[in-house]
Amino acid sequence: MKPWLQLVFYTCIFLIWHTEAEFFTSIGQMTDLIYAEKDLVQSLKEYIRAEENKLSRIKSWAEKMDVLTSKSASDPEGYLAHPVNAYKLVKRLNTDWLELENLVLQDTTNGFIANLTIQRQFFPTEEDETGAAKALMRLQDTYKLDPETLSRGNLPGTKYRSSLTVGDCFGMGKTAYNDGDYYHTVLWMEQALKQHDEGEDTTVSKVEILDYLSYAVFQFGDLHRAMELTRRLISLDSTHERAGSNLRYFEKLLEKEREEEEKEKSINKTMTTTEPVVQGGAYERPLDYLPERDIYEALCRGEGVKMTPRRQKRLFCRYHDGNRNPHLLIAPFKEEDEWDSPHIVRYYDVMSDEEIEKIKQLAKPRLARATVRDPKTGVLTVASYRVSKSSWLEEDDDPVVAKVNQRMQQITGLTVKTAELLQVANYGMGGQYEPHFDFSRKDEPDAFKRLGTGNRVATFLNYMSDVEAGGATVFPDFGAAIWPKKGTAVFWYNLFRSGEGDYRTRHAACPVLVGCKWVSNKWFHERGNEFLRPCGRTEVD
Repeated sequence: MKPWLQLVFYTCIFLIWHTEAEFFTSIGQMTDLIYAEKDLVQSLKEYIRAEENKLSRIKSWAEKMDVLTSKSASDPEGYLAHPVNAYKLVKRLNTDWLELENLVLQDTTNGFIANLTIQRQFFPTEEDETGAAKALMRLQDTYKLDPETLSRGNLPGTKYRSSLTVGDCFGMGKTAYNDGDYYHTVLWMEQALKQHDEGEDTTVSKVEILDYLSYAVFQFGDLHRAMELTRRLISLDSTHERAGSNLRYFEKLLEKEREEEEKEKSINKTMTTTEPVVQGGAYERPLDYLPERDIYEALCRGEGVKMTPRRQKRLFCRYHDGNRNPHLLIAPFKEEDEWDSPHIVRYYDVMSDEEIEKIKQLAKPRLARATVRDPKTGVLTVASYRVSKSSWLEEDDDPVVAKVNQRMQQITGLTVKTAELLQVANYGMGGQYEPHFDFSRKDEPDAFKRLGTGNRVATFLNYMSDVEAGGATVFPDFGAAIWPKKGTAVFWYNLFRSGEGDYRTRHAACPVLVGCKWVSNKWFHERGNEFLRPCGRTEVD
């Protein structure tokens, strides 16, 4: 089998399970794209070598013929007087030039094109590119990064630095524009224009950038700046019909504004003009659907954490033997209080590196876009506020799964018999899960009905990787932030002993700024734990 056919075959087998898009939702699966691209580069280099070899042969023939024809053309009759020269001329024109024609027409692209065609069906889609762009914007907002910082790649903890070109910034702006997001359109078109003005080489024209930028600025009600940008566009391209039409429209609006101002002055009334809200040279970010957005994002940045000295004194470290569980008496776990009320604890050395790698290996082929339950329909669906991929592992999949499940049971004192399967999640670009509850509320009583095991009484969350920047687990209600640390796990109860939900446990997984975040979690349910965690005397015990 030819090398390029082998490459195509193995690539097809390797990628056959990546038939869906949404690579951006899992860094773990995006790593496969690195190897796919490396294969394409090798295939391209083989094509280049074949083309170079072909051109070398053609060049050698041309040089030989140049010498020969220079000699023969200087004295045609004298040259053809030799019968061998006459024979060779006839042979060259009848046979040799035909062979050269075949060489020139020889197609050396077959291997590369075949490989590219096979792999293209597994490439990221338009949806992936849009999702990746929105992920960068999410990081920009959450961690208060200006476009210049992202464009220059100045991020903490990065090993391989990369930067955005004018074309990249323009693409970011177009994605925002197509989504009706004029806030980010302005930010990224301004960055594209700035880099263009600095002389960066690009195929994107200033006219294209100004066309988007002027209209986005107009959407913020900044009429004067919209006119200024449109005039600059027209100075570069006086035939731009849309710009000319927009400028005339803006001028009419401005004239109307002036007339209204004059009218207000003439009747001595207080003028009320609407000006675009600008903060630090940029337009104000629009409000969205999440009421605790500012608190949540501040906690993700490590700001606003309500860890007072008084609270700190109530937090302790200890050895935990699971209420004298025989399995933990000799080798208890190190337990550390992360928060006092509600009580959140962290356990150390819960999973070994070998166990973590095995679980990741089992989970990776099964990763699928994580879903949320629609509160209105009860149907599981994907959502922009949960960007990750997850899979579910059973004890029969591998002994390591059963071993980890048993360990969680020993630590918590709760039974895993009625718990959900081990969920493994990998977060993608800007991967996050915005503030949510793990337990079902009274307005969604049927959320776990099919399981028949009651509500989620507790959450056990394993961190299976370190994260260079971002990725914290935060609790906006009481201002706690817990940072991932490989091999550790955090545990908290979602329900009071009465079975009522503890609404303070609304939490979020912050966007991953730099790094690859892997977690696994076990949700324990009420059934089977009635005597392991009996009811308290009050509703909030």
